[in-house]
Amino acid sequence: MSGAMSLTRFRELLQRRLGWTFADNDPGQTAAVLAARAKAHGLTEREYLDRLAGRRWTAEIAELAQALSITETYFFRHGEQFRVLRDTVLPDLIRRRAGQRVLRLLSVGCSSGEEAYSLAITAWPARPTPDWIVSVLGVDANREMLHRARAATYSPWSLRDTPEEVRRRWFRETGDDGFAVHPDIAATVRFAEHNVADDDPQLWHPARYDVIFCRNLLMYLTGEVAAGLVHRMTRALTDGGYLFLGHTDSLGSHPKGLELCHRGGTVYYRRQSAAPPVPAPEPAPARERPPARPAPTVDTRSRALGLLRDDRFAEALDVLGPDDALLRGVLLAQLGRVAEARDTVHRLIDVGGPHPDAHHLLGVCHELDCADQAAGQYRLAAYLDPEFAMPRLRMGLLARRRGDHRGAAANLAAALELLPHEDEERVVLFGGGFGRLTLTTLCRTELEACEVRR
Repeated sequence: MSGAMSLTRFRELLQRRLGWTFADNDPGQTAAVLAARAKAHGLTEREYLDRLAGRRWTAEIAELAQALSITETYFFRHGEQFRVLRDTVLPDLIRRRAGQRVLRLLSVGCSSGEEAYSLAITAWPARPTPDWIVSVLGVDANREMLHRARAATYSPWSLRDTPEEVRRRWFRETGDDGFAVHPDIAATVRFAEHNVADDDPQLWHPARYDVIFCRNLLMYLTGEVAAGLVHRMTRALTDGGYLFLGHTDSLGSHPKGLELCHRGGTVYYRRQSAAPPVPAPEPAPARERPPARPAPTVDTRSRALGLLRDDRFAEALDVLGPDDALLRGVLLAQLGRVAEARDTVHRLIDVGGPHPDAHHLLGVCHELDCADQAAGQYRLAAYLDPEFAMPRLRMGLLARRRGDHRGAAANLAAALELLPHEDEERVVLFGGGFGRLTLTTLCRTELEACEVRR
């Protein structure tokens, strides 16, 4: 069996056993793991693959998960999600769980435990009275990471995004410059080994968890395994329970059984209640209704877009109807009226909810005063529409400016793949006067520069 055939078969077995998918442009690590594991058992690669395929080899699957997992994490990663958990989600849950006085939280793909402990640190102080129970479970397929998680001791690097007051309250310094999680917090968290490709009726018992965090995991799974995991997580949430995914994971705008929520610059999901829907209010008499505002006509919008293509922004704004908020915001930004552009886009989001194009435009506006906020808006736009090339391009350019060549390369490569299929109107709205070909050339040039400097 050739090396390429062995690698292909190995990947197929990993998809079957772990549910993982792999990028075709990064075979090196996978091939190295195959060779190392075969050697560890004194087998040829063919013999090793035959054994892996022939029967359930639980111990070896755990070793493979450990060898192939991406384990880098830290406390309070993507802090905006923990702020929403603290300020919005937990107060809502506490009101609705007052009878039981129990909060159950789950961290899926918990790695070395930072996320699970971050959940506990956020939920524990939110208890209205000391008799409330906070229970956090972290699950992962990587045994070595779970061993580290149970030790509950971390390096300063793991606390690099932890607020100083949180560090002082919930961690204790150890003699070797490490930090141990406070015993009250450690006592609320437990860990279990679990392969997300498998079902587990006890783990995924219906209505078991109030909050589930499963961040940046779905992108590594095959479509079938990811869909099965989402179904199990949705079923395992209590009515009105909350699901947080990573910025790279998206369920679209209408996921089954969940409603899309947006607050504090982040997107999350809420399990729809099984209670009967509230009847819609009776329509007001015609004389009490405000007059409807006319929708923009196709001709008006086409004229405005044509003027935008010609960089005649003020003329385009003059001919544009009052209800085309997104195009109005783009034109205001082009004219340098950034504060008005932001107000326009915020009103659009307030009325219509999260909108990838609107969040992208907010990113463009924020690039003038806060690159971090701009990057956050671009991430949100890409999250809401994974096929949207423009925020990937802007994130890549921002990362290049910061000297983050690895992050820049990842986003620019994604943009380069998406640009040929980008919607033409989006190119006009957000291309800064450049066409698809010029943007593609820019993207390729920047990506090549990243590869040189990595």
